[in-house]
Amino acid sequence: MSNQNPIRESRVSRTAAMALMFLLAIYFLLPIYFLIVAATKPQGDLASTFGLAFSHFDLFQNLSTLFGRSDGIYGRWALNSVIYAVLGAAVGTLISALCGYALAKFRFRGREFLFSVILGGVLVPTTALALPLFLLFSATGIVNTYLAVFLPSIVSPFGVYLARIFTSAAVPDELIEAARLDGAGEFRTFFSVAFKLLTPSLVTIFLFQFVGIWNNFFLPMVMLQEESLFPITLGLYGWNGQTARVSLLQESVITGSLVSIVPVIILFILLQRFWRSGLAAGSLK
Repeated sequence: MSNQNPIRESRVSRTAAMALMFLLAIYFLLPIYFLIVAATKPQGDLASTFGLAFSHFDLFQNLSTLFGRSDGIYGRWALNSVIYAVLGAAVGTLISALCGYALAKFRFRGREFLFSVILGGVLVPTTALALPLFLLFSATGIVNTYLAVFLPSIVSPFGVYLARIFTSAAVPDELIEAARLDGAGEFRTFFSVAFKLLTPSLVTIFLFQFVGIWNNFFLPMVMLQEESLFPITLGLYGWNGQTARVSLLQESVITGSLVSIVPVIILFILLQRFWRSGLAAGSLK
């Protein structure tokens, strides 16, 4: 009997864990399912039918209306989001990698204090920095430009933290010393040795950066006034505020929200194997 109790307890705990994960999966996937269902309905069925049940399939018409509304402004918002997110995440990842590499492999005075300041920056909410950044950019004349959103997006204290952890775990000191003995400079050593070893881990940083910039709303709202510069998040927010006067915008807001999550899902699927290996490398530390 004593040998059976651990087995029985293991089965019970496994069943309980699976049931909990199943409930959590439903909890997180239900809003996406609702969004998919609502995006397939015509405007008149949104209020007259049950929210989780399909009715008349009108997705393609909704997409046509979405991309044709206001002279195709949604397509411009989507392009802006891609520019902000892809370029911002790429440049931000490179900066984080360089900073994390320097903090992990160089010995200099005040290194730990500097790293503590960077960790403190992780705790500062981005909304608290929006107003000081607006005043600074206003003084330099770059408010209501792409740079007003792009420049703050390339700075990520959390990315620097991850890069240091990943560098310490994945880049042996012996390889760096060997490259230096061969006459390689510091930048060449980083790009020819460290960068290749860090590539899977840097994909993780890139994904964090990309999702954060793609979903960014408050900073563009503070910095931008011209509608043609809006990202998807700010553009849909503006449409949603007009639904009380123009009810037909409601379906475009829902369909636009569905379209906005597709690039993120595709990116996660394409980079999934790098992301997993990057997280594993970080966990070793």
